[in-house]
Amino acid sequence: MRCISAIIPDMEQQAVQRCLERDHAHELKQAAERLQGTARRTAVIDSPALSAMVGHRVVLKPENLQVTGSFKIRGAYNKIASLSQEQLSHGIVTASAGNHAQGVAYAARERGASAVIVMPRSTPPLKVDATKAYGAEVVLHGEVFDDAADHAAMLSERDHRVFIPPFDDYEVLCGQGTIGLEILDEVPDVTDIVVPLGGGGLGAGVALAIATFRPDVNVIGAIPEGSPAFRESFAAGHVVAARSVATSAEGVAVKRPGGLPFALLREHLDDLVTVSERDINEMILLMLERHKLVVEAAGAVALAALEHLDAQSSVFARHEGPHVIVPIMSGGNIDTVTMGAVIQKGMISRGRILNFEVELPDTPGQLVKVATVLAKVRANVIQLDHDQFKASSHYTGAVSLGVTVETNGPEHIDAVLEALRAAGFDPHRMY
Repeated sequence: MRCISAIIPDMEQQAVQRCLERDHAHELKQAAERLQGTARRTAVIDSPALSAMVGHRVVLKPENLQVTGSFKIRGAYNKIASLSQEQLSHGIVTASAGNHAQGVAYAARERGASAVIVMPRSTPPLKVDATKAYGAEVVLHGEVFDDAADHAAMLSERDHRVFIPPFDDYEVLCGQGTIGLEILDEVPDVTDIVVPLGGGGLGAGVALAIATFRPDVNVIGAIPEGSPAFRESFAAGHVVAARSVATSAEGVAVKRPGGLPFALLREHLDDLVTVSERDINEMILLMLERHKLVVEAAGAVALAALEHLDAQSSVFARHEGPHVIVPIMSGGNIDTVTMGAVIQKGMISRGRILNFEVELPDTPGQLVKVATVLAKVRANVIQLDHDQFKASSHYTGAVSLGVTVETNGPEHIDAVLEALRAAGFDPHRMY
């Protein structure tokens, strides 16, 4: 194990070092035993579609089908199950705006402990209600997560409640590490595991499990372009906070990684891949269409990394022969409004939706001509916007027609636009 003095602040060094010296094999197996009957053993799913896309066998680990809809129940339950009865009697507290809140609330109910979850006032009502449904008391405080976390820390000190960290905790990350144990059991010929990185608890737990039991397997982290904290921290050699975070994948939108996860990942993570928002949206759509699975943006980050492994990962490229890749889909908690927007963005980026504008003479029959051209090239009309006020000049007798059609891909879009031009129209593609 590397010396951690250069990568962890002084006040954390001793605590982190004690965690690094624990019996990892024993702790991971104990976490798996604790989770029996509580967390689901999410059965892996072969993906012919992704396998054909990547050129290697891809097997999905669907934690979006986990209890509470994400992997977070594993770490939360393992941490709470490790507490003494006296600690449980004081109750627990945490701060979260998403999956961790539901995981802690569920685990607390299972262990008979009262739970207070502090959430920012901006938290969507659906997530607040889902957390309350597990029996927790929800306190709305502050506008952002940091405000909620400060308030939760105050409640922990004032009321002697045990604070349950979302990722920077040994028991929490061992709970997440049980995913790695299941993958090794279910896919014994696995060569690569791809895991999304936010605060680092999931990635560190899985990397620790693989390093402990199968160090020949590569663990590759995946981050969105707009959440660069881990890339910047690895480059600096110590934990640094990203100046800004901007990504739809809120589950991995973390400004500052945890000290313990960083120490473990710096030692055991084999590589890091960056993905775009477009990559994420396309994978959410692909999962819906090909596997009928609902995946949130953070849950699609590992999937989005698959097409970039050859180009971005030197450790992946060095492996000779066929790969067996297991991307971890970390969660599926996505609201319907966001889902609709993501589907539309994914369809646009994949050439499944075309929007164009064209000016027409303001005479009868012009709309029929456009519709006829579109019908011949089998472009399904979704929306029409016939607007006289958008024409370039009101004195030419022209009107502007905006058209949105469903297409089969980039080549079909080219065919649609060419057919319109051949018919004498001058379409301008908007998206």
